[in-house]
Amino acid sequence: MTTELLAPLDLAFWHLESPDHPMHLGALAVFDAAPGAGAAADDEALVELLATRAAAVPRLRMRVRDVLLPVGGAVWSVDKDFDVRSHVRHLELPPGDFAEETARLAGELMERPLERGIPPWEMYVLTGGGGAASAGRSFAVLVKLHHALADGMRAVAIGAGIFDQIADARAAGTRRARPAPPRSWLPGPWQVADRARDRIGELGRALGIGASVVRASRLDLRATTALVAGSSGTRRLATEVLALEDVRRVRKEHGGTVNDVLLATVAGALRRWMLERGERLPDRDPRTDPRALVPVSGRRPSRARQGAGAGGSSGSGNMFSAYLLGLPVSEPDPLSRLSAVREAMDRNKKDGPSRGPGAVALLAGQLHPLAHRLGAPLAGNAARILFDVLVTSVPLPRATLSFGGCPLREIYPMAPLARGQSLAVGLTTYGGQVHVGLVADGKALPDLDGLAKNMTAELHALLRTTPGEPATGVEGAPAVEPVASAGAPAEPALPSGGAVSAAPAARAEPPVPVQLALIAEPAEPVDLAR
Repeated sequence: MTTELLAPLDLAFWHLESPDHPMHLGALAVFDAAPGAGAAADDEALVELLATRAAAVPRLRMRVRDVLLPVGGAVWSVDKDFDVRSHVRHLELPPGDFAEETARLAGELMERPLERGIPPWEMYVLTGGGGAASAGRSFAVLVKLHHALADGMRAVAIGAGIFDQIADARAAGTRRARPAPPRSWLPGPWQVADRARDRIGELGRALGIGASVVRASRLDLRATTALVAGSSGTRRLATEVLALEDVRRVRKEHGGTVNDVLLATVAGALRRWMLERGERLPDRDPRTDPRALVPVSGRRPSRARQGAGAGGSSGSGNMFSAYLLGLPVSEPDPLSRLSAVREAMDRNKKDGPSRGPGAVALLAGQLHPLAHRLGAPLAGNAARILFDVLVTSVPLPRATLSFGGCPLREIYPMAPLARGQSLAVGLTTYGGQVHVGLVADGKALPDLDGLAKNMTAELHALLRTTPGEPATGVEGAPAVEPVASAGAPAEPALPSGGAVSAAPAARAEPPVPVQLALIAEPAEPVDLAR
């Protein structure tokens, strides 16, 4: 039976999981009815099609099994008793608003850890329960994959196998992947010297990253109370859709990248939301701003597709680093926030994703498997002193996608939460829109929908600084920041018209560390940058 050692970072994700902190990532895809489609009798056909396509992905037949050697290690092995229908299920939503009920149920499903002992993934077909939405035959597919099974780029490659375009190409043999030979557990004599030299170089880089992490750790956690919570084990999902053309207008006017604009939008939305909640904003000191992790994939898209098809190759493990960013929540001027983000991301890119505390995930490759098994609880509990929120962007093909002839309308990425943290932000582009998926601790952030709406409000604030036509997105966004609640420090309102000064105050970027158990995507995916 084919086996493959879990890569060190995969092993870390596997052991970081607990009942209150499941380590799976996900995506919620919403589909419109196929032209001329019938009624609810087709629900079972959708489930059968999803099961058939999932079963055709070899990686989804693999489960984790402990081994004696190396001590503390584990391997991927083919599940001899694999039954795809134990992983693919149909759930009918109660009557009501389809979008609201879908988001509610998706949040509940994301709470539940994946079963161990079998391949760690699940997929659900969610259909309307008799309300007005059911008549239109919209439905959704929720995909859950354990982070040990796939990083973000490979999750996209695996999940894309359910779409008609990718499935048809695979069936026609136009994208047949050639499995790479498995890693050798015992190198030959001629390899020892080369590997020894490599290990010396890796050790030097690891020491540098480790020193950066220690310097960046902090003990004063008072500045980001809105993003801090003891875990309740619950999950809540909120979604929002932004017009990609609006984002591009801001980028064209003020420079930088589309991702810079989106990161600044996240920062401004957090600021607005904190004011609405009566949260105390950080002092006008960038060192007290919330710390964000912006993961960077180390995997090329072609390699991700090959690994997904092969089901077991040397490139199949998690491969990522991260950029680290202080979100300028303390800055009241939207253009100054954008400038601060641009400057910080430019410095990150100049240094590269393999240097500094953001590259801490690379340290996992230097640790013995037993260290991951024994040290996972300590690593998980340390997340709170390292960073505050994940902001990740997920690339999708620019082609129009469908499932069973039903066109894809929306797709929202979902990331796992670290211990002590209450929010993760996922972004992806499709069909001329930016889809925002917010995952939060359900009890800590019952007002998550307000944060989602503030994404649109903040993008509109940036758009008002550009000449030309009105925004193409949702109308009616507030022209000024919300008024601070009683007890919260008052903040100046934004000007209601015209451009705002883009000259930010000089600021020193604080080092921003990271913890391992998070989704990894390219910081500048092609789909977001064009």
